[in-house]
Amino acid sequence: MISRVRAVGSAIRHRWRRSLQTRIITTTVLLSATVTLLIGATILQQVKTGLLDSATRSALGQLSSGVQRAQTQFEAQPRASNRAFERTAASIDAELSPRQGEGDFEVSMVSAKPGLRSYGTGGGSLSAIPLALQRTVADRQREAWTYTTFVEPDGSTSPGLVVGAPVQASNVRYQLYYLFPLNREVATLHLVERTMLFAGAALVLLIAGIAAVVTRQVVRPVRQAAFTAERLASGRLKERMTIRGEDDLATLAASFNRMADTVQQQISQLRELSRLQRRFVSDVSHELRTPITTIRMAADLLHDSRADLPPELARSSELLQAQLDRFELLLADLLEISRYDAGAAVLEPEPVDLTGLVSRVISLAAPLAATRASTVIADLPDEPVIVDADARRIDRVLRNLVDNAIEYAEGGPVEVRLRGGPGGVAITVRDHGVGLRPGEASLVFGRFWRADPARARTTGGTGLGLSIALEDARLHNGWLQAWGEPGKGSVFRLTLPWRVGDAITASPLPLNPDEESVSA
Repeated sequence: MISRVRAVGSAIRHRWRRSLQTRIITTTVLLSATVTLLIGATILQQVKTGLLDSATRSALGQLSSGVQRAQTQFEAQPRASNRAFERTAASIDAELSPRQGEGDFEVSMVSAKPGLRSYGTGGGSLSAIPLALQRTVADRQREAWTYTTFVEPDGSTSPGLVVGAPVQASNVRYQLYYLFPLNREVATLHLVERTMLFAGAALVLLIAGIAAVVTRQVVRPVRQAAFTAERLASGRLKERMTIRGEDDLATLAASFNRMADTVQQQISQLRELSRLQRRFVSDVSHELRTPITTIRMAADLLHDSRADLPPELARSSELLQAQLDRFELLLADLLEISRYDAGAAVLEPEPVDLTGLVSRVISLAAPLAATRASTVIADLPDEPVIVDADARRIDRVLRNLVDNAIEYAEGGPVEVRLRGGPGGVAITVRDHGVGLRPGEASLVFGRFWRADPARARTTGGTGLGLSIALEDARLHNGWLQAWGEPGKGSVFRLTLPWRVGDAITASPLPLNPDEESVSA
């Protein structure tokens, strides 16, 4: 039951966040209901006040007439005895009491003098007169009224109005009271309440329907614009909104279509420029191979004969050989980048032992580490770690990371770790060199980006190594991330799935070496 309630609550919250129409309709209904309740309460209060005022005026009028008639009869016998007064009071009570068809009320003659008897038309009419009202009439010697509750013989209660006044006659100590039940007024008020409730509910529902229709007219073009924008974002550049009418929404659709035309034109131009750029790079790279091959042959000949050349020519042949090696590497990297840009890069997965692969990369980097006075420390599992990957590309990524770490370690150690976990396999390469400044962790993978342009390159890199490494990682559906702080060195983490195409949820190794937990 609790889970069902939570599911319903979650669905309502989701609907509230995602639907503009739902928020508008709900807000309109709540505001309309609040206003309707306030207006209804005000009207009911006015009706109630009007009914009670009308009943009070009618009761006071009837009381005034009754007091005059009672005074007339009492004044007719100014020196009568108490018994005569009592008979007169009983006669007045009977005379003023309602006859059939005259109304539903009771009359009581209450004695204000000890020894005189009080009279009432109903069995409980005397007890129904509040003592506070009797004291008020006696003290002020004028008419007064109050609302009270009558107790019926069966024990039920009903609202009522009691009005009273003293009978102003010589030697008379009586007070005349009229007791009026307010059942009709209460019934009328209940009828008005039910009518107002029904009318208010109908009004709120009507407003909700109107709000739904109006918001639908407004939201529908917005939804169409969002749907069209999503299709444009997915690459369907010919999608357009339908223009209906000449109102503001039609202007919105027309403006959106003009924007889409501009975006399509710009994207088409950029695609064409990108295609030309890729073709230029590819063509130039291929065309340069023929002259480079010829130059390579001549350079090899000079390099092999450098012992017979003068020292300055021998040094020049060595420099030529080194620069040709770097130039060929640059051409190879440009061709590889052009394949990625053209979407022509192909993955050739096979079972690969990462433990052995990392060991070979470290062994090949040992001469470079020796020249840089650095040491590569390997932290590898004892057993093989087999993943489904392209060995050539992973080897290229690791060689690039290890060589870069050695170059920037400034003679410090380079740590290479390998761990496997449920979410995938991770390899981290850490150096303790200059590190990275804030914001550079996302820039290091840019093409031809260098942290310090003035720093001399010693490994003959082209500036495309990390860009190609990032593309190789993405081709495996993996991660290649960087972390660094000035003076603390940097960490590069390669995370691969066990099988190509699987999703990675977490990395077995932390990116930040100061963190104990592994961040995704």
